[in-house]
Amino acid sequence: MWLLDVRAVLDREKDIQELDAELEVLKELDDKSTSYAIVSHRWGTEVNYDEMTGLAAMEARKRDKVRKRDGYQKILRGCEQAEKDGYRWLWIDTCCIDKRSSAELSEAINSMYRWYRNAQRCYVHLSDVDELAFPTEQDSGRFGRSNGWPEWFSRGWTLQELIAPKEVEFFNKNWVSVGTKQDLTSTLENITRIPKDVLKDERVLSTELWERPCVARIMSWAADRKTTRVEDRAYSLLGLFGVNMPLLYGEGSKAFQRLQLEIIRVSSDHSIFAWNPKGHLKRLGSVLADDPSYFRGCHDIERGHDFLDTLGAYMRRDMLGRTIDRAKLVLLRRRMRSLQFFRWDVTNLGIQMTLPVLPNREDPRTDFTAILPCRDRCGSLITLNLESHGSGRCYRSPDHECDNACPEFRSLYLVCSQDTEESYFDLRLDDRRTSWYGFTRCGTFPREITSDIVKFSSHGHTLVVLVYANDATGSRFAVGLGYYLCGVWAHVFCDERPVNQEVSSSWTGFAKQAYDVLWNAPLYEYATQDVHPPRSVCHARIVHGNWTSGFTNVMIDIEQCPGCCDPRGYDYTSLYDEVWPPWTGGPHELELNGISTRLGKCSGQEIALGDYGDFLDGNFKRCGNIFEDMRELGVDVTDSPYCPVVSRVSNCEDVKHRLQTQNDVVVISSSGEDLALHRPKGLSLPNNQEFKLFLKTLSTRVESKRLVRTVIQCSEFYKLDDSGTRMGVEGAPEGGNQSADPVTFTPLCFIARPLTWRKPTSARRRQQFKEIREHFYTLANLHDIAGTQVRHNTPNKRKTRGAADFSVMFGLNYLKIFVRVHSLMRLPVYNVEN
Repeated sequence: MWLLDVRAVLDREKDIQELDAELEVLKELDDKSTSYAIVSHRWGTEVNYDEMTGLAAMEARKRDKVRKRDGYQKILRGCEQAEKDGYRWLWIDTCCIDKRSSAELSEAINSMYRWYRNAQRCYVHLSDVDELAFPTEQDSGRFGRSNGWPEWFSRGWTLQELIAPKEVEFFNKNWVSVGTKQDLTSTLENITRIPKDVLKDERVLSTELWERPCVARIMSWAADRKTTRVEDRAYSLLGLFGVNMPLLYGEGSKAFQRLQLEIIRVSSDHSIFAWNPKGHLKRLGSVLADDPSYFRGCHDIERGHDFLDTLGAYMRRDMLGRTIDRAKLVLLRRRMRSLQFFRWDVTNLGIQMTLPVLPNREDPRTDFTAILPCRDRCGSLITLNLESHGSGRCYRSPDHECDNACPEFRSLYLVCSQDTEESYFDLRLDDRRTSWYGFTRCGTFPREITSDIVKFSSHGHTLVVLVYANDATGSRFAVGLGYYLCGVWAHVFCDERPVNQEVSSSWTGFAKQAYDVLWNAPLYEYATQDVHPPRSVCHARIVHGNWTSGFTNVMIDIEQCPGCCDPRGYDYTSLYDEVWPPWTGGPHELELNGISTRLGKCSGQEIALGDYGDFLDGNFKRCGNIFEDMRELGVDVTDSPYCPVVSRVSNCEDVKHRLQTQNDVVVISSSGEDLALHRPKGLSLPNNQEFKLFLKTLSTRVESKRLVRTVIQCSEFYKLDDSGTRMGVEGAPEGGNQSADPVTFTPLCFIARPLTWRKPTSARRRQQFKEIREHFYTLANLHDIAGTQVRHNTPNKRKTRGAADFSVMFGLNYLKIFVRVHSLMRLPVYNVEN
């Protein structure tokens, strides 16, 4: 290994104007026989091997630029500290590896754990810590990008740099000591989840199999750590498992697969298959994990030292509910004590091993559950669902039910490679509505998302948490998005935040908490979720679906709530029946302003934009029109926020390739039938804040109604035959819908329920609404808060005063906002029954 000569580096810096070009600052020495200190840090503007060795030969201007870098000052301060501690040699990865040589780089990475372990002292430089004391509490305001702790703890390479050295001393930004590993063991365990005995002595990792932490547990320490290169997530763990392998930068996630196979070749630790212990990842494929994050939640996994006894209890309690045949237990004991149970072979068919299995009830020949000799902290054994695909090869599969039979040992070939190449799926996020009530996106965990597109990998499950907060009201909530088996998974989460805690500055800790909870949450595909954050006047609501080719759309909506609902209540409703998402759906495809859109055919009666009513068995029954309601309320419908949006209508891609049409004709196709529209135009309801808020004010009166959101108008429309020739006569064929204008037809429309028009509330909530109105009208119309003065004000003044009085009396400050926004629309002043 190359080591810095501490005295030479400091002397060269002292006499920088009279440099000795022959002075050697780096020397190659043996790590086993040399006493040296070592530096661990976060990379910034660093100095490499060439610049450190060639500094004397540089021209003065270039040399001065190098010396001003933070990385060069870091080297000098490290050398000063090493000299102070009595060490002549210092190693730092920036300039002590000649990265021009791939052989030297490979040797350094494979030897790095040993180099840190053999160092007499390790200096950890925390470049984002200014204080004179080590941070002992999570602080998202200072360390928002690294889960509330110094960034050094979020990096992949620093895991081994914390564990391997015997003596570790932490320094702040200015190289002032803030503590040692021995003194900070409890805090470090809290930050990293690494047990104290490992932090105190890394030799615990090289003890006998049954005494050292299991593979799954070690992997969990790296689950939330990041590296610049994907391959380094695997390469940074080589030393922790005592394995070596060649470096192949460019192989991507295959590096982690190779790492697991190397561990299997030197160990018989079954916990390497115990990732996803809660059964949350529904995946058919390799028994190996795609990356360390799959082991999140494995920090309490341990080997089953008394596996036979635990297995017997497991079968009696969870599987059979009856006493097990003792002869079968004796046979199981004999098989588990044989070498065959601990012998694994990596073959071209997969990993060959023998495990106790339970058959599946529906298809015991191909589906079964293998029982692993490891358990969680509750003592429950970890199982592995498998599916046989011929030749004895078994794939990891989603959950299935086991039969009530005694386990039997079976020789298996576990598939350990992905059959398909990794692909990516884009999710389009619409969270504009959150800003209407003061909510902003604080950040995301565990990876950063800065745009409205969230990218997921096809290999396995990915979960990302987005946090939204409103500092003015002290409210926050988190949205978890995941992707598995070609489908999107979504949940919303809130917590009881301490009253004196700022919501935006503490978002990272909340995001981590939400991540841990949502990781084990149940899966509801295509579900809308509604939750009321504590101390908030709003509901957070999410919905998703994939009508647009290539994307799944997710919308996050905020709506105002009167405050009488369950703060922790969840509401799941069918996406197709209950919501109005920011995209459309229907059997007929065309393009509006170049964007692919699907609409439905009008049902025969006259339909206009803004109509609302009931939609049953494919028929729409009109009850009113929002533009007519706006006129009655004195709203000028010609104002720009309320004007319909006019869109250009054109052929979809399929029709463009199949038919030649005139410039003023658009053809739509559905179920093999082509329909031509002459001079069509699209009209849609506005999608701005003012119009959406108006829809919210209507929600208490038109709940559960459907709304005509988009219509296509044309001068005529007719059917086409297979050759594109017109069929029938001019006018409106069956299903035609002629508007008030005799020369305008409306053949297509999109009818849906706005998200703001909630389904009818339960009887309990209706009673709560009634009680609130009774109190409110009593105060608004009878007397003031003291009960001594009768009021003879106008209704609007009584409402405003009543809201203020109610706020004072009941402590519900947000009721005043609710009453003002909704204006108790169309409710008589003295009516308390509705």
